Amino acid sequence: MKIELFVPCFIDQLYPETAFNTIKVLEKAGYQVSYNPNQTCCGQPAYNAGYWEEAKETGNKFLSDFSDQNYIVAPSASCVGMVKSGFNDLFTNTIVHNRCRTIQGHIYELSDFLINIAKKDYFGAELDGRAVYHDSCSGLRECKIKDEPRQLLSKVHGLEMVEMKDTDMCCGFGGTFAVKFDAISSAMAEQKVNNALAQEVDYIISTDLSCLMHLQGYIDKNNISLKTMHLADVLANGWLES
Repeated sequence: MKIELFVPCFIDQLYPETAFNTIKVLEKAGYQVSYNPNQTCCGQPAYNAGYWEEAKETGNKFLSDFSDQNYIVAPSASCVGMVKSGFNDLFTNTIVHNRCRTIQGHIYELSDFLINIAKKDYFGAELDGRAVYHDSCSGLRECKIKDEPRQLLSKVHGLEMVEMKDTDMCCGFGGTFAVKFDAISSAMAEQKVNNALAQEVDYIISTDLSCLMHLQGYIDKNNISLKTMHLADVLANGWLES
């Protein structure tokens, strides 16, 4: 079975290993992964900043870069949420309306796809330590993901999962919000990290590297002994190389 991989632009530029690990996990789930190197951004930064015409131009390219025949999977609930929700504002009652609706029905965040489409939750991953899962705003509210990543993480050998206080509250990133309102953003990151530390964990895990990048920045700046990890990196960890 063939799927198409959507690699968000910031993952491509800053965390390419997560993209490669996503491929490894999907292939282990039994899928043939196709990647179009011409793909770029979904248009979310422009959309969130109010530049809808520019977002529409980028979104049109997205719709042409992917087929409407295959599942599309991305290691980012934020970008999937943009396609599923934001594209309604950009393309409803346009000439690409039907194509947009079809692609919206085919695109999935990684954990959502693995649990609800592939029906697989065990990949032989290993990670020693104790961790909390951070529910990203987009994952929880736009992609309706909550139990899926937790089910996958529960099958990782050596990993103890615990719940932290206010796990569903924003980490403070919010794209340009972190730039425009840096004091509030930093305070929200501090609260999230402190809630994780209260559980005496080694890792904060999430489906969104945008959240994790923000939290890791706070962690590094304050020399805190804590590490953030993307779900795909956890699921691909500890495999014996053939």
